Amino acid sequence: MSDGGPLTVEIAGLRLRRPVILAAGTAGTLDEMADAIDLSRVGAIVTKSITREPREGNPPWRILPERAGMLNAIGLANVGVEKFCAEYAPRIASVPCPVIGSIAGNAIEDYRAVAEAFAKVDAMAAVELNVSCPNVHGGTEFGVDPGALAELVGEVRSALNGKRLFVKLSPIAVGRPSMVDVARAAADAGADALCISNTIPAMAIDIRTRKPMLANTTGGLSGPALHPVALRLVHTVYRELAKERGLPIIGLGGVLRWEDAAAFILAGASAVEVGTGLFVDPRSPLKIAKGLEKWVRSQGERSIGGLVGAMRL
Repeated sequence: MSDGGPLTVEIAGLRLRRPVILAAGTAGTLDEMADAIDLSRVGAIVTKSITREPREGNPPWRILPERAGMLNAIGLANVGVEKFCAEYAPRIASVPCPVIGSIAGNAIEDYRAVAEAFAKVDAMAAVELNVSCPNVHGGTEFGVDPGALAELVGEVRSALNGKRLFVKLSPIAVGRPSMVDVARAAADAGADALCISNTIPAMAIDIRTRKPMLANTTGGLSGPALHPVALRLVHTVYRELAKERGLPIIGLGGVLRWEDAAAFILAGASAVEVGTGLFVDPRSPLKIAKGLEKWVRSQGERSIGGLVGAMRL
C-alpha cells in the first residue's frame, strides 16, 4: 500500500490513503465505479446497503434532481446477503482500497443475520450500520431512539466478532433525544466510529398533476442543501462527545467540492463520504482529495489530522 502523504488517516485503526470514501448506494454494489475512476486513489468504498432478503426497491420515479441537490427513494434495492456473499464477497480482496460493508434492515434479527454473514468475510475492512434510511418502512426508528439503537448496535457488535463497526446516523434527531443522545447511545453500545449524516426526509409535488413526483411519495434529500445541516451536526457531536472520547466521525452530506470536505474536517470529521457528488461527476473524489492536499499544505500542517476539529471559535 503506497503512502498517502499528508492525507493518510486512520479510522478506528483502519488506514486510509485518503480521507475520501465512496458512500453506500451511490457507487454500485461493490466496485462498479472502477469503470470511471482508479479506486486505488480513494480512501475506501462502502457497498450498497445489503439486507437479509433481496429487495427490488421502490418503483420509478425514485431519483429526481432538485435545485440544491437530489431526491431519492430507491428503497434499498439490493441482491440480498446470500447472493452478495456468494458473488461479490469473494472479489473484495482484489479491490484496491478498503471495502466497508453496509447493513440495513427492518428488525434487529435482520441486521444480525447480515452482520453474522459479513463477520465471515475476512477481506471486508469494516461494517457501516445504516439505521437512518428515510425511504423504507421500518428501520428508521433505530436512528432516532437511543434505547432501540443501543440494543441494535449491541446485537450487531456481538455478531461481528471484532470487525470494525461504523454507525450511520440520521439528521432528524433534533430536540430530545438529540443527535448527541443518539450518538452517545451508539458509542456506548460499541460503535467504533460515527457517520454523520444520512439524507433528510423530503418530497416534491408536480403542481400540474397535483401528484407526488416520487412514486414512494417521500424520499431523502441529499446534495448541497444538506451540507450546512450535516456540518452543524458533526460540529455538535464532536464538541460534546467525540472529541473527549477519541471517537472518529465520518462526515457526509453535500460533499461536491474539496471546500465542503475541508469544512467537515474543521468541524471534527476525520474523513468524508461522497454520494451525490458521484452523480454530478464520478471523478469528484479525486478532485476533492487533490484540493484537500493543497489546503493542508497551505495551512502549514504536515497531516490533515492536524486540522480535525480545528475550527476557531
